[in-house]
Amino acid sequence: MSGQHEGKKGKALRGRAGRMKGGRGSGRASTGAVRLWGRHAVEAALKNPERRHRKLWATREGVASLDGELPADFPLEWAAPADLARLVAREAPHQGLVLDCDALEDVFLDEVLDGDPTRPIVVLDQVTDPHNVGAILRSAAAFNAAAIVTQDRHAPPESGTLAKSASGALEVVPWVRVVNLARALDELAEAGYWRIGLDGDGKATLAEALPAGPVALVLGAEGEGMRHNIVQHCDTIARLPIASAIESLNVSNAAAISLYAIATRD
Repeated sequence: MSGQHEGKKGKALRGRAGRMKGGRGSGRASTGAVRLWGRHAVEAALKNPERRHRKLWATREGVASLDGELPADFPLEWAAPADLARLVAREAPHQGLVLDCDALEDVFLDEVLDGDPTRPIVVLDQVTDPHNVGAILRSAAAFNAAAIVTQDRHAPPESGTLAKSASGALEVVPWVRVVNLARALDELAEAGYWRIGLDGDGKATLAEALPAGPVALVLGAEGEGMRHNIVQHCDTIARLPIASAIESLNVSNAAAISLYAIATRD
């Protein structure tokens, strides 16, 4: 775990037993920390060498379900399921694991643009629901996207809800937060990316609009869609060929289908 300790799956992790301390009933981490829960989210965070871990609360069954072994001095407190339930959002599926850790360090767009241009970049315009952003991160990981890009003021923060929806992808897909999304799209164009905005009114289908080279996929919030200024910064607007019985898809579903189309293009 923590990028340093690997072990056999199912082996109980070691740690100090103790009484529950801090955060009881709040559903929030302490100042400056992020509280994660659920096996996939917690396991991925523990294996991420970029994460600084503050404390793990866990049942023995939850710890035994993890893949790997913690250092002997890892800050771990054993807890009953009812105690863990008081540490997270109401009815959140903690699966016997609750982790407080520092937020990830900022990632900058130029770092991503220095990477593999064959991997798509997902740009989200005012997608604020943490479930949707988490699900998009999961699809981005599944289809080998290079990063997601959001405007800092119009995107959810790191959270347990988002990380649970991402199912571990929060730790592996770079998340670039920018001040000005239009300027970021300009930088993507300068780097050779073809910017495709997804909208139901697009004249071409996504398959017809896909180029052979680098792609930046731009998605807007449900209902409102992309803002006019963001549409103006796209090279083309495309649609998914869905049946007329359904007006539109959930933004995370649209992202998953679009990323699959990009990954399987000729």
